[in-house]
Amino acid sequence: MTTVSPIERASPGFRRTSIALFAAGFSTFALMYCMQPLLPELATTFNVSAATSSLAISLTTGALSATLLLAGHVSERMDRKTIIVMSLAATSALTLACVSAPSWTALLVARVLAGIAFAGLPAIAMAYIAEEMAPSATGLAMGIYVAGTAVGGMSGRLLASMLTDAFGWRAAVGTTGFVGFGTAVLVAVLLPRARHLRVRGLNAAGVFAIYRRHLANRHLQRLFAQGFLYMGMFVAIYNYLTFRLVESPYHLGHAAIGSIFLLYLLGMVSSPLAGAIASTGGRRATLALSLGVMLVGTLVTLQASLVAIILGVGLLTFGFFAAHAVTSAWIGLLAGTHKAQAASL
Repeated sequence: MTTVSPIERASPGFRRTSIALFAAGFSTFALMYCMQPLLPELATTFNVSAATSSLAISLTTGALSATLLLAGHVSERMDRKTIIVMSLAATSALTLACVSAPSWTALLVARVLAGIAFAGLPAIAMAYIAEEMAPSATGLAMGIYVAGTAVGGMSGRLLASMLTDAFGWRAAVGTTGFVGFGTAVLVAVLLPRARHLRVRGLNAAGVFAIYRRHLANRHLQRLFAQGFLYMGMFVAIYNYLTFRLVESPYHLGHAAIGSIFLLYLLGMVSSPLAGAIASTGGRRATLALSLGVMLVGTLVTLQASLVAIILGVGLLTFGFFAAHAVTSAWIGLLAGTHKAQAASL
């Protein structure tokens, strides 16, 4: 039986795979967060409060979180590439369904279903990298994938903001959905099939045993908890930033607010940079520094000055994507077997 070598850094296979994973991360986070800058519009359209409008984000991420636990295990019975492509196509279709939503409830149902469909990508992509890449290439590959999520999150928000000012929020969301379909085709063409996946049986007892083992690992426990805390912090600040900036004393329009999401470009820089530094300079120190930058940025956003708010959000974003890349790669290395389940947690 021929042993297939892992994908080495700087090889043609690495470039092709990295482009596909960058695109997948881009599309997933564009589709997930295109609603975020539109929360004030949704609140007005459907006559709901600011807190209620945030359900368009939190219900999606909540459904994603719950479904990830099952998706990680199911992915060990199917080709990871197939799951990623199906996930992109399904979330694109559900995003388009939001355009014609006749009521707030209908829109939330579509967003919950999208959250379930989203689960086919983040953990599976991380597990794919951990399994298919050579150890020397894992950190950079994870950083490139996370950079794709950063650019996607930025582009989805920015595109939605600009199109909303020009054509309304429904046109903005619909355009994002069509972009998602295009990305699904690109990933289907470029991403190689998983060659190091060990297909395992699926049973409830086995699922719980795997998760118990991961949760009993003290090192993984800390990484899971940190991911929970810094992700919640990051999303909450961006959720309500739009409401703060449309009101006095700022009175910014949707396009102006959307331009603040250009700060996501910092994530495109910090994630591969942190991934590469962590591989050689130490993951613990790199992660601690990343989280410190996040905290400083958060404190700076408390200032009244618009310049200070932008600076603070920039620091927050830089630190978040650096921490995300380091944590994701570290979990894959610590998990041993059943990497998809560890990434799901």
